[in-house]
Amino acid sequence: MKRQPLAYRMRPKKIDDIIGQHHLIGEGKLLRRMVDAGQLSSMILYGPPGIGKTSIASSIAGSTGTPSKMLNAVVHNKKDMEIAVEEAKMHGQLILILDEVHRLDKGKQDFLLPYLENGLLILIGATTANPFHSINPAIRSRCQIFELEPLTVDNIKEALRRALVDDHNGYGKEKIDINDEAITHLAQACGGDVRSALNGLELAILSTFPNNEGVKIISLKTAEDCIQKKSFQHDKDGDAHYDVLSAFQKSIRGSDVDGALHYLARLIEAGDLISINRRLLVIAYEDIGLANPQAGSRTLSAIEASERLGFPEARIPLANAVIELCLSPKSNAAYKALDAALSDIRKGKIGDVPKHLKDAHYQGAQQLGRGIDYKYPHDYEHGWVKQQYLPNKLKGTSYYEPKRTGKFEQALAEIYERLKNK
Repeated sequence: MKRQPLAYRMRPKKIDDIIGQHHLIGEGKLLRRMVDAGQLSSMILYGPPGIGKTSIASSIAGSTGTPSKMLNAVVHNKKDMEIAVEEAKMHGQLILILDEVHRLDKGKQDFLLPYLENGLLILIGATTANPFHSINPAIRSRCQIFELEPLTVDNIKEALRRALVDDHNGYGKEKIDINDEAITHLAQACGGDVRSALNGLELAILSTFPNNEGVKIISLKTAEDCIQKKSFQHDKDGDAHYDVLSAFQKSIRGSDVDGALHYLARLIEAGDLISINRRLLVIAYEDIGLANPQAGSRTLSAIEASERLGFPEARIPLANAVIELCLSPKSNAAYKALDAALSDIRKGKIGDVPKHLKDAHYQGAQQLGRGIDYKYPHDYEHGWVKQQYLPNKLKGTSYYEPKRTGKFEQALAEIYERLKNK
């Protein structure tokens, strides 16, 4: 019978076998206390791919002694879940490990809910999608949510070394000589995916012939050949994508050129030109605004150039735009002023348009008092004359609070204050 892959064989069997996740399973942490007390409640394990969510779920179940069953929300149907419920009734309780829990359809959800409610089933769901965005509130409200952290390079090195010395599931019985450089490369090149690192190690071992002493020597070159390098995890439709976009904008807003270029590089590596360009245009007006009005038009020019060029050349105008936006003075005063006006309107602070401002371009308007006493500013010195524009209900209200971070808005602020003083 063909042997199972190393990554499968090395799955943790008990909670003490789990590598990383000390914030959840360390001494005194909530998940550890739940397991030690044998008092599990339904939970959702959420985190990036390749860090062992289903393995952790299995080890949690294995540490309690409660019978468990593993299903997949996509592959398995309602009938499979009915069988799980029957097993739970036989045992008194069952831990249902459900991979891709965010893909549960309504029929399956409705079937499971009463059994989660009465405790016959304890659900341990695993998902890469943010449960607050992707999981039905009825399921979510019945579960504890635990976010798993990406594994560090040291965590993955630990998993690799454990596989090399494990006599039963790993390669402890074989003579293998692998240097630190090769182990470090496997741990770094997998992009945080321990499954990929273990599979790379196994391929290196299986594809290497022993020398005259019966030793398999795994070099850095062998390790490089046996693992497909992953620079980072990035799903254009996933939660991590929006985290990177958020960090990108916040780095520009915070004038951190290096941070902004780092996140730009991640978005470029993911090939997501549409999201980059849309976010840059928003930033130009949301965060730079009146402090550097030309930044908006120059950003638009850079966006148009990037769209015409496509990758890889598109990175050149994008880099120019990002650095200018980072180092520009910042002002959000314009859109904040509009938001304040919108807030008043939504609260019912509207009022009638003053009669002298109403449309007078129709017969009978004068009889209704429309447009009478309107003062045409161009007829006055400096093109300005004092008159009321806001409705009586809002007379004296100020929305715009200018910032003085850039020369342009500083000049606007002086004009604004001079006019208000008149």
